[in-house]
Amino acid sequence: MKLIAIVGTNASFSYNRKLLWYMKKHFVAEVEIEIVEIAELPLFTEDSLDLPKKILEIAEAIEDSEGLIISTPEYNHGITAALKSLLEWLSWGAIQPLVNTPVMIVGTSLGKQGTVFAQENLRQILSSPGLEAFVLPANQFLLGHAADAFDTSGNLIDRQTISWLEHCFRNFCLYAKSLKPLRKLMETDADTGASEHE
Repeated sequence: MKLIAIVGTNASFSYNRKLLWYMKKHFVAEVEIEIVEIAELPLFTEDSLDLPKKILEIAEAIEDSEGLIISTPEYNHGITAALKSLLEWLSWGAIQPLVNTPVMIVGTSLGKQGTVFAQENLRQILSSPGLEAFVLPANQFLLGHAADAFDTSGNLIDRQTISWLEHCFRNFCLYAKSLKPLRKLMETDADTGASEHE
């Protein structure tokens, strides 16, 4: 199984980046995770007639994967402007790669509540027209006190935290596999509908 993982910030240092790299290493025997950065992406604007090259590359990577992980920090009870801009690009163009795509949301922050508000914000955005993703229900991985959560090698320290992440991640893999036949059916129906109107 190949998954795409988006670092939900353009900051040069991010505990959410650390979390995704930990997941990539920790689950290497089970899945292939490709980590995608959004630091150099252009800000969304409707004035652009075509998707920028870097946005198109991300869209194609998502389309070629079996699921998407987004690790979001929390800024002012919401997701970052950089992540929101990316999602606007991905819902605006002719290519809308998140439609019917399984998505797992994770996040970590310095506070004790983790990224509870940002994750709810992101779930709401991902249900909007043009995105329409299949977000994994429940299984919320909310990691607080990020500065104390990792060792010097970037590994999570707390055994209970690791166990909960494993539980959520394996449920996501099962969720993505279960949705695969439905996604193929929906793609076939969409293609059939398009051909009938050509």
